[in-house]
Amino acid sequence: MSSDALLARLDLVRKTGNGRWVCRCPAHDDRGPSLSVRELDDGRVLLHCFAGCEVQSILDAVGLAFEDLFPERIGGDVVKRERRPFNAADVLRCLSFEALILCQYATTLAKGDALTTDARERLLTAAKRFQHGVEVTHA
Repeated sequence: MSSDALLARLDLVRKTGNGRWVCRCPAHDDRGPSLSVRELDDGRVLLHCFAGCEVQSILDAVGLAFEDLFPERIGGDVVKRERRPFNAADVLRCLSFEALILCQYATTLAKGDALTTDARERLLTAAKRFQHGVEVTHA
């Protein structure tokens, strides 16, 4: 399967580079794009949700299976593993909404105002997502 069959089943798809897209993750209530999709030169399709959704959950939500992410192997070719499948620009595009959350709460705290319990939890979620973004770009 090419990435086209997957992308046709996703919302708010935006191309970010050659063989790279960001979009809403179908496995959770996504306000902004948190799913990064990348098609490698050998035809493999990589998925990464920066909100933490498992690939299987994403595939289930769009009615696909793991085999759909891999091209048919002809002649037993060995596929090389790629060390860093997501570049920093793709990660930052996916985390742009989280950056707004961090800025909003940083401004509130800088004014000396207290955060509600819900706001503190959301701030921690945004920080965790940023940490996860750092981890996937520094594999």
